[in-house]
Amino acid sequence: MIFYQLLGFFFAASKHREKKESKYDLSLYRRGDLLEVPRTLFTHFGIYLGDNRVAHLIPDILPVLTRNEKFVAEMVTNNRLLLGVIAKVASVRVDSVADFAYGAEIVVNHMDRVCSQSPLEEEEVARRAEKLLGSVNYSLLWYNCEHYVMYCRYGMAISYQTYQFCTAVRKIVCSRMSSYMTAVCGVGTMLCLDCVTPLTLLLTLLISFTIWMAA
Repeated sequence: MIFYQLLGFFFAASKHREKKESKYDLSLYRRGDLLEVPRTLFTHFGIYLGDNRVAHLIPDILPVLTRNEKFVAEMVTNNRLLLGVIAKVASVRVDSVADFAYGAEIVVNHMDRVCSQSPLEEEEVARRAEKLLGSVNYSLLWYNCEHYVMYCRYGMAISYQTYQFCTAVRKIVCSRMSSYMTAVCGVGTMLCLDCVTPLTLLLTLLISFTIWMAA
């Protein structure tokens, strides 16, 4: 009992904010709609199933800590979500619109204007979303909430957020400055450790050259 009380105190610390902003006009959403909301450091996505229900893939650390289904079924707070991302524990679950939105403004079917693929029939979208309910193998880059909804609505599991992140990382890593710094750091390390050999020098130059050519 004390364990559950401590968990509740830690993971429900921000619930008062969501309760104040829990009213949404459900007439704006149709079964099969793709919903998105800003949450923490990224945009969160879900599929509206009708009757105030949203299916969404969300990381959550709580199932690792307790088997109390009633406790796990409560709204996933930011603390639970972020720890779930680190632990790579997630599931596709159904929540109310308010719990899904976490107090944020909801955008409906914005991906229809971004994705070149036409959306599937609304009922097919909802059926796909419901079929995938349960635990999933989560990856922040390779299978997240956006991959899930994109598969459900368009038939292809892609993530624009992942693409943008990888593009930004590539620009940072594969830049001329990175090649300069790699060469300088490599040579400096060899001199400090007194390990200047043809092999280490060749590896340093090869890595710097590879980054230079990729830039």
